[in-house]
Amino acid sequence: MFWICVGLLAYHYVGYPLLLFVFSALSQATSDFWYLIRRHNRRCLLQTDHVPQVALLMSVYNEESVIRAKVKNLLEIDYPSDRLEFLLGLDAPTDSTGEVLSQTKLNRLRVFPFQTRRGKLAVLCDLAGHTSAEILVFTDANTMLEKNCVRNLVRHFADPRVGAVSGEEIRVVTPGADPGAESLYWRYESALKLLESRLNCSLGANGAVYAVRRSLFHPRKQSIVEDFQIPLEVRFEGYRVVYDPEAVAIEGIAPTFSAQFARRVRIGAGNYQTLFGNLECLNPLKGLVTFCFFSHRVLRWFAPIFLSIAFFCSILLATQPEYAVLLAAQCVFYSMAGLGYWLKKNGRPARLFSLPLYFCSMNFALLLGLLRYLSGRQTLTWKPTLRQIPPEMLLDKGPDNR
Repeated sequence: MFWICVGLLAYHYVGYPLLLFVFSALSQATSDFWYLIRRHNRRCLLQTDHVPQVALLMSVYNEESVIRAKVKNLLEIDYPSDRLEFLLGLDAPTDSTGEVLSQTKLNRLRVFPFQTRRGKLAVLCDLAGHTSAEILVFTDANTMLEKNCVRNLVRHFADPRVGAVSGEEIRVVTPGADPGAESLYWRYESALKLLESRLNCSLGANGAVYAVRRSLFHPRKQSIVEDFQIPLEVRFEGYRVVYDPEAVAIEGIAPTFSAQFARRVRIGAGNYQTLFGNLECLNPLKGLVTFCFFSHRVLRWFAPIFLSIAFFCSILLATQPEYAVLLAAQCVFYSMAGLGYWLKKNGRPARLFSLPLYFCSMNFALLLGLLRYLSGRQTLTWKPTLRQIPPEMLLDKGPDNR
């Protein structure tokens, strides 16, 4: 049991990325070989002049601190104004978000107030029914989009095989926040997404910004992590899900460790909700995409269980010298995480202990998320994490492109 758990963890964190790299290199080598044989154009040129009708949808709840900056950011998007509209759904906010938006008089911005709070996905589904746009773009109120973000997303839809496109979320430090090892983790995740996209095995998307072909937007299940559920359904309908690192959205890191941890617990509960609601996606007959789903997602979500089993097996086997050493190594690692937490709790940076702390807190949050899911305490609504707008996105960039 000990070595099975350790082997699965090692495969997930190290073996799978290496396999992805090898598969990607083989795919590129195959493409180069056929290019040399046939002399056909081996690259699919993106149609940058592809400008379909786009609707940007956003569910909003208690975002009074960021909504003005968000509206300003939307108006600065570099896309033909007659081909882009904005639909904002108010999910029964209890602050002044609605009053702020009511003072914004813009033809392209439509606000739909809802009296009962139902959750993000329900609001987005209602908004989708109020537009005939070919492409739906989803984003969050506390996320700032780069000017060319929408163009970079929609250019992929010139290919009829593409059903969804995920952008790149760049997380930046805001006043009071400590990034710790989070930036390293996001680089690791971005590399996996890029390799999976090259192999046509992408499944999820970044909730900060992603786009879906409207004809494919018909969520069959409700989920609190709709940015994974929707692309998952699109992919298993036979359409491609593309990851575009040039479609950039910038989001601030939660200002406190406790806020970051609470967010991970909620997302963890949503991940298990998505997994157990889509067990058919684990059918091995679906090929490489199922292999990537299991290796990247499922093993990640069950890592806390593997870690716990390995630790308790080490205790039971500690009478043998080699397992005593392994137990001591685990204890040292977890002690480093505990020391990192103590430093953060006292307002000091974790420094060398940031990586053990991040690894342990991420897996502990997943474990709590699993317990929350199994207990049925996680609902489709939640209290949003309070975050500030990244300072670099608040700089005056000239007059609004109305």
